[in-house]
Amino acid sequence: MSSHSNPDHNPYIHPFTLHRGTAPVLVSIPHLGRHLPEALRSSYSDEAAIVSDTDWHLDQIYAFARELGASVLGATVSRYVIDLNRPPTGESLYPGQTTTGLCPTETFRGVPLYRPSCEPTEAEIANRRERYWDPYHAALRAELTRLKAQHGRVLLWEAHSIASVLRRLFDGKLPDLNFGTNAGASCSPALLEAVLRPLQTAPGAKEFSYVVNGRFKGGYITRHYGAPEDGIHAIQLEMCQSVYMDETVPFAYRQDLAARIQPLLSAMLGEGVKRLRAMDCPTV
Repeated sequence: MSSHSNPDHNPYIHPFTLHRGTAPVLVSIPHLGRHLPEALRSSYSDEAAIVSDTDWHLDQIYAFARELGASVLGATVSRYVIDLNRPPTGESLYPGQTTTGLCPTETFRGVPLYRPSCEPTEAEIANRRERYWDPYHAALRAELTRLKAQHGRVLLWEAHSIASVLRRLFDGKLPDLNFGTNAGASCSPALLEAVLRPLQTAPGAKEFSYVVNGRFKGGYITRHYGAPEDGIHAIQLEMCQSVYMDETVPFAYRQDLAARIQPLLSAMLGEGVKRLRAMDCPTV
């Protein structure tokens, strides 16, 4: 089943798709899915059906990852059902800042996702955790374990994208590329340096602005699984959607734009793999 399918007739959809690779890299795309389960449709607002806060088309953007030998894990269910990059207990990762929760009740722009009195109960949230959140994270853990057993160390690349301007969440326009390593705790400095090197050396790279541990320092997956001392290095990339697509409905993929950013992404992942394989031990 495609992660972009939204079949009305299907009461249950598998929570993820997984391609198992041979390189020491796992690309996780927890906000790729657009599926809203039929059983929940009557509870949602018309705005929810647009699934505007999807990390659109990242399976296309990262299609090259399979050629690099990376594993690719992608969600099928919309983040409006449950956010796979939030703690299962629902606490905020950015205290004092506006953000959305485990089962969001409003869009990034503050528009309600549910009809009046139809927001999910605690029992419903627990059901969604069991049906969607738990399987995705079980698959993520299992793949990290497999790759680490094979290679000794792994790069977990958390692939995200977001509208470049969201006044409710941040001021002004975001840098094109927003890297997060939980303020340096989820990835070794040497590996991060290697990943960032193409931003200075690759053809055309200078057209893209970037920041490290700015507004986005990494979500739950980066913070929870990143353990460089144990050989698991996690980097989140929150990429402005303006660099590869139209940011308004119908959120069209722009091949002319994507063709400029894809070589840079490929170079960054490639450099990460090289550096990872050159490490003498997982703690480097």
